[in-house]
Amino acid sequence: MFLSVFEMFKVGVGPSSSHTMGPMVAAARFLDHLRAQPFTVSRLRATLHGSLAFTGIGHATDRATILGLAGFTPGTYEAEKAEAALSSIRADKAVEPEGLPRLAFDPEEDLRFDYGAPLPGHANGMVLQGLDAQGDVITEVTYYSVGGGFVLTAAELAEGQDKDSGPPVPYPFKSAAEMLAMAGDSGLSIAAMKRANEESRMSRAELEAGISRLWSVMEACMERGLASGGTLPGGLNVRRRAAAIHEALKREAGQNLAPPHIINDWISAYAMAVNEENAAGGQVVTAPTNGAAGVVPAVIKYWLTHVPLAQPSRLPDFLLTAAAIGGLIKYNASISGAECGCQAEVGSASAMAAAGLCAVLGGTPEQVENAAEIALEHHLGMTCDPVKGLVQVPCIERNGLGAIKAISAASLSLRGDGQHFVPLDAAIETMRQTGGDMSEKYKETSLGGLAVNVPNC
Repeated sequence: MFLSVFEMFKVGVGPSSSHTMGPMVAAARFLDHLRAQPFTVSRLRATLHGSLAFTGIGHATDRATILGLAGFTPGTYEAEKAEAALSSIRADKAVEPEGLPRLAFDPEEDLRFDYGAPLPGHANGMVLQGLDAQGDVITEVTYYSVGGGFVLTAAELAEGQDKDSGPPVPYPFKSAAEMLAMAGDSGLSIAAMKRANEESRMSRAELEAGISRLWSVMEACMERGLASGGTLPGGLNVRRRAAAIHEALKREAGQNLAPPHIINDWISAYAMAVNEENAAGGQVVTAPTNGAAGVVPAVIKYWLTHVPLAQPSRLPDFLLTAAAIGGLIKYNASISGAECGCQAEVGSASAMAAAGLCAVLGGTPEQVENAAEIALEHHLGMTCDPVKGLVQVPCIERNGLGAIKAISAASLSLRGDGQHFVPLDAAIETMRQTGGDMSEKYKETSLGGLAVNVPNC
């Protein structure tokens, strides 16, 4: 089993990897499908199902779908160009993607929200259609946004193409138990095994450059969040708080009587800054999702800024270790809030961050696995219940607490020898089962929990 570090961490756009990035990717794939056809379509239609319909407006799924059909992609998204394109499409009722003729598309008529039963493959389903001049459907593809910006067609999902089908890698661990066994046999760290897997499919220079870009985007996102005030879009009138908290912390720095728990405020400010940017539709790195994008960068920032003797040169080890853990969770359970609740998003992110921090603080593979297990175990059962479908309440603060849990988990694991009662594999399987048993009301539909027990406007 192999999921690249660049699949677990993707440069994209907020507010949601499943509901914003995924539909944009699906629409771009549909354009490729149209380019490969021997016939020409005249009109496009998109229908959102399940969780994509219920929280689509709050997650900008409508905007993402429209822009994807116009040729935009998450990795190259430019906000100003996107706004201009949206205005033009709404006025002209057409899109003009590269390599295709002008295609009729009226967002008011051709973008539909189906609030009935979800499609059978996944809670996040969408159907994209190409119509002829008479209005008859001549081609149709069903796509599923399965979490973290990953997108599969219905056919790919049925064929199991969500699993790796590339050439073999040196250390193809599919479970934490296999990972530890391979580490023991090889004498390598988890990061070293992950690096060897990555370098079997790309050059070392490509790997290093890609990892450097990931942290550059993460850090830039955090810095924008720490410098921005005002109110987040969407109608809840949620105030940005990270910048004010950060300024207060800087003023208080160096005071002799500052209580030690203040470090938690620094960590929360770092995480909240990222997720406030995400909520505003800014550029973020999925880690492993947009809703949980603040956890990993906040823990990295804590390590680089507050931990004595932290070595920036070890950053690749952090992200490679985190990606290895995230890959296990995605392969054996889910990273999708619509599938398993927020335990699959912030819980997964916290486990990844805990593992990465433990690794760069000198943890053994056994201690790294223990750190990930502690963090994931203490997010089990967490629901996904965003108020008004926006990735704001409780999502923004939840990232801060997920980062704090990750640091605590890494610290606890380093106090032991790696031997512990609950294996990481058991925690992952428990998360999968819990997600399956969880009511749909608590899985990103905004039909239960906080979403219905606090005012929406």
